[in-house]
Amino acid sequence: MTVLSARGVGKKYKRKWALSNCTLEIEAGHVTGLVGPNGAGKSTLLNIASGMLEPTTGTIEVCGGVPGSGPEQLAKVGYVAQNTPVYTALSVEEHLRFGAKLNPSWDDKLAQHRIERIGLDPKQAAGKLSGGQRAQLALTIGIAKRPELLLLDEPVAALDPLARREFLSDLMEAVAEHGLSVVMSSHLVADLERVCDHVVVLVDSQVRVAGDVEELLASHHRLSGPRRDVDTLPSDQQVISANHTNRQTTVFVRTEAPILDPAWTVGQPSLEDLVLEYMSNPVPTRPALEVLR
Repeated sequence: MTVLSARGVGKKYKRKWALSNCTLEIEAGHVTGLVGPNGAGKSTLLNIASGMLEPTTGTIEVCGGVPGSGPEQLAKVGYVAQNTPVYTALSVEEHLRFGAKLNPSWDDKLAQHRIERIGLDPKQAAGKLSGGQRAQLALTIGIAKRPELLLLDEPVAALDPLARREFLSDLMEAVAEHGLSVVMSSHLVADLERVCDHVVVLVDSQVRVAGDVEELLASHHRLSGPRRDVDTLPSDQQVISANHTNRQTTVFVRTEAPILDPAWTVGQPSLEDLVLEYMSNPVPTRPALEVLR
């Protein structure tokens, strides 16, 4: 089942495009990391997927419907925005009562259990909570509405390392217990590597690469060896980047085939290596002859 399908989606503000011609499919059952440079369109895409914004061009379908098209559709999607917004004057328990009134599938037992487990005082005003506590409250509300898809926009960006670890641990627990599909944008690739099994790299509104993390890491290689022209490489090797010195060539390639040339020293990238290569090289040095999965 596809939980998010975008076809040529764009959003324009006056003369500026915040997102343009974005095409993407995300299947259910994944924790998907959405990563890219500032201005790539990540937040805009998530706002459109949540129903907070309408696209200027293209079409998008989320959990089988048009985002924001009605109460039934809204109930299918949970959304935690970048600043983990809460109502500062309302107490924790008032947030939960508010969530129960707005969401027909609200799981009050789940909400109360999470609040108790993470140690939030139900009577305390949200404005007096720490950044990590506000993020946990926002996550609790997002999970307790029992959505099919949870959208998280930079949810841990402002948190300290301990609060980030606790937030991500709770997120993975919720995914395991409730079968959530999650799309989470973040600049912190190390955090994504801990929790995501699927990744999408968005650069200039274009999906540069998307897929299962393990499969992507297995099919990408950093090759170092004597200087050579990249056009002499086998045709099944998609060259993502190439760097040359007087004597040496280093290339980052994608291929499903084994690297057989003994002149190459082969290195396996981390997820951060892979993401940075695609972000730094918006256009392939030598595109593949056919689109790789």
